[in-house]
Amino acid sequence: MRRTPKNNPAQSNQNVEIQSAEKSSKLRLIKYRPKLNHLLRSRCRVAFVVISILAMLVVIRSGISASRGYALVATQNQAQQLELENERLKIEIAKLKSPSRIKQIAQEELGMDVPQKMYFSH
Repeated sequence: MRRTPKNNPAQSNQNVEIQSAEKSSKLRLIKYRPKLNHLLRSRCRVAFVVISILAMLVVIRSGISASRGYALVATQNQAQQLELENERLKIEIAKLKSPSRIKQIAQEELGMDVPQKMYFSH
């Protein structure tokens, strides 16, 4: 046979009081939970969204500026190369226009000769 301890009425009252105190404290925690300020929360959300959008715009703008800077440097390099090519072509033109070269071509390739006497008529 199983023996059950006899409950002391004073102990059972204490157990009931402890359990009721625990339940009431839980109820108080739920009951006294602070209310959320929905207006403040919505304003914080709006502020967060606005700040996020502004930050994204700054990042996008700096990216665009960087890409334009790279394009500008590439264009400047291309302009410098074209100027060097232009100078080279000017030197080549000057060599081709030289009178000594023209005289040499006339004598060797065309068989022309410089006349010994020149006659002028008035």
